Amino acid sequence: MKKNIQKTLGSAALLALLSACSTQPSSVEIDKLTAEIVKASFRDQGIVKASVLNTDEANKLCSAAEVAGKELDVNVAKSIEAANLKLVKWPTDGKFVGDWKEGEKLAQSGRGMTWTDLPTTLNGGNCYNCHQIDKAEISFGTIGPSLYNYGKLRQVKDVSSPDSKAVIEYTWGKIWNSRAYNACSSMPRAGHAGIMTEAQVKHLVALLVDPKSPVNQ
Repeated sequence: MKKNIQKTLGSAALLALLSACSTQPSSVEIDKLTAEIVKASFRDQGIVKASVLNTDEANKLCSAAEVAGKELDVNVAKSIEAANLKLVKWPTDGKFVGDWKEGEKLAQSGRGMTWTDLPTTLNGGNCYNCHQIDKAEISFGTIGPSLYNYGKLRQVKDVSSPDSKAVIEYTWGKIWNSRAYNACSSMPRAGHAGIMTEAQVKHLVALLVDPKSPVNQ
């Protein structure tokens, strides 16, 4: 209810600015007012901090390109991907694959990161919100591509085989920091943003690549 009131007030403020001006306000003026409205509408509460609204340069560049209806410049995209690849934290013990059963629990869970959660609350992956993963799943999102048979299609027959190393490392990197492979990816940067722990990322990797996982049946 409070958020709806704040949104209404924000819209009213913007309309007031537009009607008060004899000429159309510039995009700079609108952006400034929007930033002020957003800043005034959010506050720290529980574990959720208003700082989550802070965006890095990649966010700004990707958002600007999307608003303009244009593709991000190829060289800029490559630069963003290279910078984010350097930010990928690889497993400290060298082991990339965890327990696919735990990975399935994470994929099904959308829990976490709300102001009522405790700092010790483990976040879910909420993977089915954007992807098809298990053929038996009757409801799933389509924002992201289907991941059904992810490992099988990439010929991962044994997670300990050297032949599977490149696929498994890519999978880890993609979950940890998706922008390392797609500059303007809308996929959460699960590891980089602190959404998932290293152990949780291992379990999600297992869900995708382990031949015994329902993903690959």
